[in-house]
Amino acid sequence: MQYCFMSHGCDAPVLLDDTTNFIGEKTDSANNNSLTGFDVVDTTKSQVENVCPVVGPSWPLLLGRRDSTTANLSVANSDLPSPALNLSGLISAFSNKGFTAQELVVLSGSHKIGEAKCRVIRQRIYHDANIDPSYATSLKSNCPSNGGDDNLAPLDVTTPTYFDNAYYTTLLSKKGLLHSDQLLFNGGSTDFQVGAYSSDSASFLTDFANAMVKMGNLSPLTGTSGQIRENCRKVN
Repeated sequence: MQYCFMSHGCDAPVLLDDTTNFIGEKTDSANNNSLTGFDVVDTTKSQVENVCPVVGPSWPLLLGRRDSTTANLSVANSDLPSPALNLSGLISAFSNKGFTAQELVVLSGSHKIGEAKCRVIRQRIYHDANIDPSYATSLKSNCPSNGGDDNLAPLDVTTPTYFDNAYYTTLLSKKGLLHSDQLLFNGGSTDFQVGAYSSDSASFLTDFANAMVKMGNLSPLTGTSGQIRENCRKVN
């Protein structure tokens, strides 16, 4: 989802393998040995692979967007919002792309699904004050203070394959896995919206779908710009 923050990020540059002309984005610090499922959309495959079904909302998919013809590892490393950002930094990052603070909160609900590496959450579980002590202790069992950098922790331990508003209830309980997640409910300007979505699943799902339509329409390549790749992993 956040790849759309990069130039042409919504145009599938992350699917491109490395070439002699550019280093792809699969080895970006946030992706390496973490982001998976590349074969799902590889049109050269005769069958779908690496599928993990997730129940969640649907929204209309705008057609006509074309694929990028290049990828940029340095941009991926610099432009993606960091889980270490403070609240004002998160609000600014989303505002720079035309999103409101409310849309920041609703799009962050996508963190209901997936996992995070130990190296990403170590600072939070060992040093943050706004974390439930028992939750921190449970995470430490798989994320020692030294080593185990690639060990994974689920963003949600209750219904990890069901997309609902449980993300917000975890924040109310100080059980947000990422530092940046918990900052959405930490005595700041976004607290009210987190509380509202925690008690109104229908509103969250509707607003999330609308925000995803907006996200998918960021600076599309259309007409003669970009291309329709025959193989998602390489330029035609």
